[in-house]
Parts: sequence; structure tokens; C-alpha cells
Amino acid sequence: MNYLFAAYAVIWTLIFGYSLWIGRKQKALENELILLKTVLDEKEYA
Repeated sequence: MNYLFAAYAVIWTLIFGYSLWIGRKQKALENELILLKTVLDEKEYA
């Protein structure tokens, strides 16, 4: 029974870590998209 608990703990830790990693990547992409929109808007009005 201890092995089952350890396996579940490892799986949930991996899922949690993956979710955090994906969240950081998404935030970085959102920031890059905002920067790109800003640059394009500045070029459009220049």
C-alpha cells in the first residue's frame, strides 16, 4: 500500500509541476504578444 501512495504522490507532483511550467510559458507568450501589438501599433501610426 505504501508503494501505491508513493506512486500517486509522484504523479500529482509531476502534474502540479507541469501545470506551473505551462502557466509560466503562457504568461511569457502573453507578454510577447502584448509587446508585438505595441510595436505594430507604433509602426502603424508612425
